[in-house]
Amino acid sequence: MRLRHADGTVVHLGYCANVHPVEDLVGVLYQLAIYAEPVRKQLGADRLGLGLWLARDVAAALAADPRAVEQLSAELSARGLEVVTLNGFPYSGFSDAAVKYRVYDPDWSDPRRAEYTMDLATVLAGLLPSDAVRGSISTLPLGWRDPWPDTARDTARRHIDLVGDHLADLEARTGAVIRVGFEPEPGCVIERTEQAIEELAGLDPARFGVCLDTAHLAVAHEEPALAVKMLADAGIPVVKLQASAALEAPQPSDPATRSALSRFVEPRYLHQTREAATGALYGTDDLNEALNGGFLSGAAPWRVHFHIPLHADVAPPLAGTHATLVRTLTELFAGGAAVTDHVEVETYTWQVLPEGQRPRDASELAVGIAAEMRWAHTELVRAGLEVAP
Repeated sequence: MRLRHADGTVVHLGYCANVHPVEDLVGVLYQLAIYAEPVRKQLGADRLGLGLWLARDVAAALAADPRAVEQLSAELSARGLEVVTLNGFPYSGFSDAAVKYRVYDPDWSDPRRAEYTMDLATVLAGLLPSDAVRGSISTLPLGWRDPWPDTARDTARRHIDLVGDHLADLEARTGAVIRVGFEPEPGCVIERTEQAIEELAGLDPARFGVCLDTAHLAVAHEEPALAVKMLADAGIPVVKLQASAALEAPQPSDPATRSALSRFVEPRYLHQTREAATGALYGTDDLNEALNGGFLSGAAPWRVHFHIPLHADVAPPLAGTHATLVRTLTELFAGGAAVTDHVEVETYTWQVLPEGQRPRDASELAVGIAAEMRWAHTELVRAGLEVAP
């Protein structure tokens, strides 16, 4: 799905395929048929954007086989799908029963992270539509916060430089412009905007920037207008926007609220929880710690890193951070120039929602994704974009 900003910028809207993760090429092709094409048909769209997640082994195999990339590109076109962005945050095992902290391995101090990102860039160069201005790859915000010594920071910068050289070489050989966006996330080396500015200073803005995830922005209790201004003032581009909403508990000390929150405790993903109180930000690494460990006062609202469907109301006494997402869209698209041109709906947690809220099968999941896409499309139009032909 494409929209157009008043300045002429084409904005690509898609959804992230890590909501139905697979770890082989056969599975990737299957998910196009069972999920992505049905979503497109439900939307009545001629073309649907898809942010592929390619596990490490799939990315390596494709990068080594240009013919396989051509075949994947042909399959995408035949199903009315386009790929301008890849999710390069999870490395592998994203569908495992317990992912938790392992999603941050390997980090950017490990050469495998650079190799994986370069393979993704090679593949994306072969998948980009001929009329796309550029491609994007989102990646983890350097690594988990602890341990992250100066030696890790220095090594990570060397690996990032290698990726930059690869992106420049790709552009010279293929004409494909691809940027990498580091995605601030609670608990990581880069959690908030000021950390992104500090850690990414000096990188080539033609190659590197941030992937702004609006659920993460909300959990960190950041205000979109300030975050976008700070990035602009620092010369750090928003390579990609991940349109997402987090879970919020307005009154976390209330017994009914705590009972409702407990239904979102689950074993697969990490659900960092943050409370802004007395001018400071407090947090736990997971929701069960917040509920059982007594680390947070409960005197101020909690925001939980649990991506919830964009289109659906959250049953009281809980809420969602959709307002943060809407304000972010306004900041990015209501001005004289579009700040970014890639928007990706990324609700990867459908299968771990509380019982009764999870889709029962592939068909129900496709219906839910389509509903999210309609919601995002509507909000982008409200933010000032027009439907592109």
